[in-house]
Amino acid sequence: MPEIDETDELIKSIPKELPIVPLNDAVVYPYMLIPLIITDLNLIQVIDDALASSKIVGVFTQINKDTSKPGPDDIYRIGCAVLIQKMARFPDGHVRIIGQGLSRIEVTDFVAMTPYIKARVRVLEEKGRIDDKAKALIRNSKEAFYKIIDSSESYPEELKGIVMSVDEPGRLADLFSTHLNLDIQDKQKVLEVLDPVKRLELVYEFITNELEIVKIGEQIRRDVRKELDKEQREYYLRQQMKAIRKELGEDDIAVEIEELRERIEQTEMPETAKEAAFKEWNRLKKMSPNSAEYVVARTYLDWLLELPWERSTEDILDVFRAKRILNRDHYDLDQVKERILEYLSVKKLKNSIKGSILCFVGPPGVGKTSLGKSIATALGRRFVRISLGGVRDEAEVRGHRRTYIGSLPGKIIQGIRTAGSNNPVFMLDEIDKLGNDFRGDPASALLEVLDPEQNNSFEDHYINLPFDLSKVMFITTANILDTIPFPLLDRMEILELPGYITSEKIEIARRYLVPRQ
Repeated sequence: MPEIDETDELIKSIPKELPIVPLNDAVVYPYMLIPLIITDLNLIQVIDDALASSKIVGVFTQINKDTSKPGPDDIYRIGCAVLIQKMARFPDGHVRIIGQGLSRIEVTDFVAMTPYIKARVRVLEEKGRIDDKAKALIRNSKEAFYKIIDSSESYPEELKGIVMSVDEPGRLADLFSTHLNLDIQDKQKVLEVLDPVKRLELVYEFITNELEIVKIGEQIRRDVRKELDKEQREYYLRQQMKAIRKELGEDDIAVEIEELRERIEQTEMPETAKEAAFKEWNRLKKMSPNSAEYVVARTYLDWLLELPWERSTEDILDVFRAKRILNRDHYDLDQVKERILEYLSVKKLKNSIKGSILCFVGPPGVGKTSLGKSIATALGRRFVRISLGGVRDEAEVRGHRRTYIGSLPGKIIQGIRTAGSNNPVFMLDEIDKLGNDFRGDPASALLEVLDPEQNNSFEDHYINLPFDLSKVMFITTANILDTIPFPLLDRMEILELPGYITSEKIEIARRYLVPRQ
């Protein structure tokens, strides 16, 4: 780069008329070195003619960078006189030059349009004096720019040394503007300000804005780095935990825990149940497999995952099919069969099984349980049966709380799990033989189970989550009605099955027993 005194001599030698080189993506400042690649034949001629004379061209920025063949109206009036220092020609015809900005110039008149633009120009002098305010501005702008260099990876560290060596406000403003990430319009504004101090004030505003952007970017990078460090730390700790578990022979437990998580995600269940399952899973993965709490939590999770929260079988409400199945499986009992078919007919019209509970009453061996199985077959539902004979503890129906060792859900939830669907035909056998003592009244617990208005949110003490029993078809059986509590009896529709006389027993044996022998 020429010395300042030499540059001043070159500025004095700038011709009154200069060939014009339009730039679409850059603004050139005095003392700035700029590489240019030129492929346009007319502009190559500009370079050749300039090298043959003063080696100086006028470089002006286009107003619209997308203009392919700019004319006088397509370039700004203030540009920079550029000294061509080096030129290289390449086999494909294009030319590369390195030029140095000399001085701001202004077009006063265009003198030629072909083969390239030529204009009459005048050199613009920079006027201004350096006072204490200007010195403070220089110091503040340098410090702010140093902060940008320190905070951003886009600026090389060597730029600090260059900035430190410049103390003239105009040159400093041009240097800052060259390296700042500014729009072409903002760079042109800087070029057009002739007062060095005012120019530096303008650039200082740009530096302040850039510093804010850099700070925000640095904060984002810190946050991302912090998150990455957190993830790496967690990954490192997990790897350590895996190694420790492997040494302790607990490696299979980690795989089992992960499989449990996948099962929770894949199991269809209400949102409240899924949240409870994940909460228990989070507790489980932190426990030692050898602790008693681990077994309790694991058993509870298994129950949650195996319950048919959303699994149902499709009903077959075909009365004629039901009649064929009842006649096939049972002899006589015409009145009972007729009442069952009427019951199913009403359900078909309502398109729902909700309603009163059937209660088969009769002596042992008349077919009460097998009638329940036939109804399940006719509806296409699964059948589950529990015996209530001798049940005295309310926990047998509602389940035990998990605070007790060996606690389990009650018979209702166990039966639903056995059925594998949330709408089985559920037979409560021997309901007349329920007992009660100091541990509670199971008959009272059954009131909620058999009430269609309440059982849509039945809460077992063990599961401790509402389970919908409204889709279940409950059927009860009894030998006598006298011992059934009235509130429970009031919820049921009684169907009496009389005993068989000798001739009917012979016919049953002939039709159903002998063929099995």
